[in-house]
Amino acid sequence: MELLLQRHYFKEGTNSALFVNGHFICFMIELPWLDNKRMVSCIPEGVYELQPRTSSRLGNHIHVKSVADRRLILIHQANDATKELEGCLSPVSQLTGIGTGWSSKLAMQKILSLCHQAFERKEIILLTINH
Repeated sequence: MELLLQRHYFKEGTNSALFVNGHFICFMIELPWLDNKRMVSCIPEGVYELQPRTSSRLGNHIHVKSVADRRLILIHQANDATKELEGCLSPVSQLTGIGTGWSSKLAMQKILSLCHQAFERKEIILLTINH
């Protein structure tokens, strides 16, 4: 399965739209592009494999694998990139500003449902990020 994330960059943050097979899934929020610096920048554009991950703090979420010069980049719930993200990506149901949105929990459930069906079928899930 292939997911497409189309980004729009702003000084204060990054807003995107996530699609699968041309169908809109949800919006995504991220930190601004700051040359891939750890903890303060969104990740570079490219193609990444996704894997399921669970932790006691975040519950079920998605691991974005093989990000250059970064580790443990995740897709997890958050409604404010600046306050809640350290380089990860967060789905939101609606954008409320640059790097902010609401109803992240609902958007995350949509992504998890979609991805876990593919994981159960032993499919590789690729996320393509572009401008």
